[in-house]
Amino acid sequence: MSLSFSPAVLPPTENSTPAYWFIFRGADLLVLDEDETAALPENPCDLPFLRQHYLGWIEGDTAVHCFTAEVAEETEPPNGMQFAGLRRLFNRLPTDHLWLAGRAVQIIDWDRTHQFCSRCATPNEILDHERAKKCPNCGFITYPRISPAIIVRVDRMIDGMPHLLLARNGRWRRGWYSVLAGFVEPGETLEQCVHREVFEEVGLELKNVRYFGSQPWPFPNSLMVGFTAEYASGDIVLEEEELDDANWFTVDTLPNLPSSMSIARRLVDDFVRQHGETEKREE
Repeated sequence: MSLSFSPAVLPPTENSTPAYWFIFRGADLLVLDEDETAALPENPCDLPFLRQHYLGWIEGDTAVHCFTAEVAEETEPPNGMQFAGLRRLFNRLPTDHLWLAGRAVQIIDWDRTHQFCSRCATPNEILDHERAKKCPNCGFITYPRISPAIIVRVDRMIDGMPHLLLARNGRWRRGWYSVLAGFVEPGETLEQCVHREVFEEVGLELKNVRYFGSQPWPFPNSLMVGFTAEYASGDIVLEEEELDDANWFTVDTLPNLPSSMSIARRLVDDFVRQHGETEKREE
C-alpha cells in the first residue's frame, strides 16, 4: 500500500476522528451501489455485528482509524448499498482501500474459523497484545493463517525473439492466460517451489531464478511471492488436471491477461516494458 498504515490490535480508548469500517457478509464487502447518485446511509454501523476487530490507523494530519466487522448471512444491506466480492471491486475501490479490505476479510475469516482450540476443542480467547487467540485450557496459540505461494514468469529466447510462458486453467474464461503459480509445501524453500511447480505443471527445467516482488492475495489468505526465471530445457508437457493450455508468447502475441491489480499482471507488464509496448484488455 502507498498510504502510511500502522497496524494495531487495541482500538483507541477515545476516538472522535473519522473512521473506516470494512463490514463483511461472508467474504462480501458492504459498499455503495454502483449508481453514483446513491447516498451513503446515515449510520451503516447500526447493523448488528457477529464479530468486530480494530485494524489500525492511516497516518496523516488526522489519523483515520480502521475497523472491520461481520454481519449474519441473512443481513440485508442498507438502502443505497450492496454486498460485493473483492474481485468485483478491483476497478471501483481505491487500491489502498482494496488491500485494507483484503487484510480485513482475512482477519474476519480467521476469527470465524478459529473459535475453538484445534488441540482440545475449548473455546479460544482473543489476546489483547497481539493478533492471536489462546486456549485457556491447554495454552495453544493460534495466529491468522497465511498461505505462501510462488508465482513465476518464465522467459525464453526463441529465434532471437524474447518469449514468456503463459498458461490457462480450465476454470478460467476462454482465452485468458496468466503466469504459473502454486503453493509452497512444508519443508520447501521458495526457490525449490518455483522449480517444482513449473516442472510439475509444464515439464520444464529452469535457471536463473530471481525474486521479483510480493503481494498479499486475500482469496482466501495467500501471500504471493513473485519470481522471474529463464528456460533451461524441456518441452511443454501439460499437467492436464491443472491446465488446459500453455505456450510461449511474444509482446505482440499476448492473449487476454489478469487484472492490473495482480502481481501476475505486474510480471507480464515488466516483460512488456523490457521488450516492447502493447495494449491488452484486462479481465
